[in-house]
Amino acid sequence: MQAEALLWARNVAGRRQFRPLDGAKPLSVFEAVEATALLPLPPEPFALARWSKAMVGPDIHVKVGRTLYSVPWKLIGRRVDVRSTATMVQIFDAGELVKTHSAVEQGKRTDKNDYPPEKIAFQIRTPIWCRGQASQVGDACREVIGQLLEVNALYWLRAAQGVLGLRKKYGDTRLEAACRKAVAVGDPSYHTVKGILVAGTETDPEPETGDAGAAAFLHGPEGLFAAAIPVQTPGDVHDDQDRGDAEEAAR
Repeated sequence: MQAEALLWARNVAGRRQFRPLDGAKPLSVFEAVEATALLPLPPEPFALARWSKAMVGPDIHVKVGRTLYSVPWKLIGRRVDVRSTATMVQIFDAGELVKTHSAVEQGKRTDKNDYPPEKIAFQIRTPIWCRGQASQVGDACREVIGQLLEVNALYWLRAAQGVLGLRKKYGDTRLEAACRKAVAVGDPSYHTVKGILVAGTETDPEPETGDAGAAAFLHGPEGLFAAAIPVQTPGDVHDDQDRGDAEEAAR
């Protein structure tokens, strides 16, 4: 029908002589005067839009209807203009377009690139990422990261990221040695690993536990349940005093 209407306009109505046009044909007038004044149609169909204002919250989101949309973090605390259509939400700051989101009825639309750099790193470096990086360093590092993330992984995630961040300054070899030492002393934490690296003690030998000398202070059953306590002589008292001084010096 539309094609037929176009043919009628061009071949029938457009070729008639009209008195209001001083006898000229409408098609001739259109081609000579009006066609050159026409503007091209917009690239997208006209869409009804609703304008509103919103405050950028500390979580870098603005609320539009029942949905939260993220904006660049530097706009936190600013009041922005929002243009909403059925398919798109555009956010303007001082007349400049700063963010565009696809419209949704409710929920949350977040672009991770809107967060500050340190926040982006936190979200990208997931527990799975941390375990993978730790495996590249070595077994001890993997054990430290594994213990940190074993319980409440999100709470300890930043600590795990911190341990892996020490690679940049100290390298994999030193970090692996520091993790091995932290595991050996029973404190596989970020502060312990970092402290070992700062002090440069990751390759120091482990201190002796002193277990080898414990047998010297053990007594058999006959000593514990002796029927009589021998009476010490003055010489015995002197020997005991010397032994006590030696033990005190050893401590």
